[in-house]
Amino acid sequence: MTPTHFTISCTFLLGMMGLAFHRTHLLSALLCLEGMMLALFIALSLWALQLDATGYSTAPMIMLAFSACEASAGLALLVATARTHGSDHLQTLNLLQC
Repeated sequence: MTPTHFTISCTFLLGMMGLAFHRTHLLSALLCLEGMMLALFIALSLWALQLDATGYSTAPMIMLAFSACEASAGLALLVATARTHGSDHLQTLNLLQC
């Protein structure tokens, strides 16, 4: 495993561990998701460069577009949650209440 692949894998795993174990604020969960998406974007970009094929170069751009949509939806949910519940703590959110 090359150092580049190791770094990308560690970045993705750290984002996943942060999402799994550090669940206090919605903003920190969104930042972990963005870190994971950034690691995936870099991995797809390097994969397309290593294969030297132009057909695979659109996959990182499509994934980056979906990542931007995910980020905007997450920030909209963060603002809506902060307005209705008063904070962005994940413990105050209850999906069973209306």
